[in-house]
Amino acid sequence: MKKIMTLLTAGLAAATVSHAALADGGAKFLGNITTSSQIRSDMGTYWNQLTNENGCKWGSIHSVDANGKSVFNFNGFDSCENGYKWAKAAPGRTFKFHALIWGSQKPNFLCTKKNPSITKEKTLQYITEWFDAVAAKFPDLEYIDVVNEAIWSGDPVKGNYHSGYSKPAAGAEGISTDDPECGGTYIVQALGGDDIVNNKHQYNFVKKAFEMARERWPKAKLIYNDYNTLSWQMNEGIEMVQTLLKNGAPIDFYGQQAHDCKGMDKSTFESRMTKIHDAVGIPLLVSEYDIGEADDTKQKNDYANQIPFMWETPWIGGITIWGYINGATWAANTGIMEKDGRKRPAFTWLEEYFKNNLAKGQNNTGTVVEPEPQTPFKGTAAVIPGKIEAEDFDNPGVGYGNNSYSTAESSNKGDSDYRKGTSVSIYKKATGNVIGYNNEGNWYEYTVNVAETGSYTMFAAVAAAGSTSSFKLSVDGEDITKAIAVPAAASGEDNYSDYNKVSTVVNLTKGEHILRLTVTGAWFDIDYLNFEAGENAKDPYEIEKTDPAAIAGKVQMGVNVRADYDVFDMQGAFMGRLTAYGMEQAVQTVKSSNFLKAKGVYYVRAKATGMVQTVTVSK
Repeated sequence: MKKIMTLLTAGLAAATVSHAALADGGAKFLGNITTSSQIRSDMGTYWNQLTNENGCKWGSIHSVDANGKSVFNFNGFDSCENGYKWAKAAPGRTFKFHALIWGSQKPNFLCTKKNPSITKEKTLQYITEWFDAVAAKFPDLEYIDVVNEAIWSGDPVKGNYHSGYSKPAAGAEGISTDDPECGGTYIVQALGGDDIVNNKHQYNFVKKAFEMARERWPKAKLIYNDYNTLSWQMNEGIEMVQTLLKNGAPIDFYGQQAHDCKGMDKSTFESRMTKIHDAVGIPLLVSEYDIGEADDTKQKNDYANQIPFMWETPWIGGITIWGYINGATWAANTGIMEKDGRKRPAFTWLEEYFKNNLAKGQNNTGTVVEPEPQTPFKGTAAVIPGKIEAEDFDNPGVGYGNNSYSTAESSNKGDSDYRKGTSVSIYKKATGNVIGYNNEGNWYEYTVNVAETGSYTMFAAVAAAGSTSSFKLSVDGEDITKAIAVPAAASGEDNYSDYNKVSTVVNLTKGEHILRLTVTGAWFDIDYLNFEAGENAKDPYEIEKTDPAAIAGKVQMGVNVRADYDVFDMQGAFMGRLTAYGMEQAVQTVKSSNFLKAKGVYYVRAKATGMVQTVTVSK
């Protein structure tokens, strides 16, 4: 059975301490990092959150002995343990672990060139041991950068991850940011690979890392963290997080490495942050903020244009400035205090802002949400052998990982009131309800109870207008079929009412499981799944091979009866609804009227019968 995944829990407790930091008593944290591998004595004077710049990174802690056995040193360079202890030493302080999985600062023994004997299986063993070691050392972590810099940019095959998960990665200027002698790793393969669906990466390995983290830290706030997200790869980052959330990854925050905000005006900064938040639908963290500017006035102006929005916006959970001592930061001129203690104007502005505006801070990212598992739609698991109506997918639970379906659209585009309130498009047919409007990547889950372990023949009643539609089945996250092709309508027309039956043999294990149907090729309707025992079983259920006239008769609608027709573009976007006396008149209306403004191919679908016809608009 699918495990219950816990959403983020308690928010940051506010407290006042001696030598109060700038944001103490406020709604969220204002933090910083270690300085030249040390925690300065004035750290708590200004900041109430700490991230080790390097000390908690995988490659800083994990090594192997001569026999290949894992060794972990949490108190080495830029001591991770000391950072954790600093945060625990006073109330109101927060510690963020940075980072569990990163393609750049990873252990050398994972590199294929440096360790030719490394394998995918051994890599997974080391990753698991690493997660377990961190959980044993720090069981109560509040914030965790689970995966760092995994956005794929460029061509779907020839491009690059932001850091070197599979090969040395190129930075923004095309220069390698990773050790070219590493030769790549098996991190991606070990964590489940990275499927490409419709030329889009699915980031299976990132999802797996988050699932592993949630199992070990059910109450921590789990972060995906990346750079260039406010500039060059904004859309790629949005698409990645959307994909991961759609596929059930338990991500609580999208971390913005805001290293690229120099000279960005107030309006641009705010609109970009808002665009990202609105698109992904989860809170953001400003996880690594700095302004590399030698001109004191320009640096101060950037702080003044950007910090207030971070502090006063409720869906931004916190701010971590990436170093404060000039000359001791990763990039030139990002410090806001000189080594002799003189404060640059940006620091002076920061102190004055928080002195006068502390109460303006807002934070709604710590809401307590108790997880609830998904449940069978009709109260009990569907029995196998037996028939499962496609529209009877499970009731969703609460919390990431407890969804029971996922669709590309945000609202139901069907014409049935069945399962009203979900985003699944359910249509009325003469034979009952069916799921339609299936986009590639959509999935639906069903709690099933298999009577006996053995082979079963699976039958599905499906209808498609073209020949590129397909789906696959999985049980408890493991595929039990390859992509199953959905045949086009026998009539050769775009007819979603011409149902066919497809079948395949599957092996199932006795007991209760989660069955998932995943759309691997778009644009088909599905009526039911039926599982019969044995490899040569027959499906006792008949499907109707109907033509439009037969369907019209069942719903008491003749060819010349006035009816509603829905119009969609080639991507499946709903364009509008019109009324006509039959499909032919509906098609002519679309062609001749100003209903559609752009040239192209469209679909006209009868609301009552589901019949579909393509229309080419050339005006």
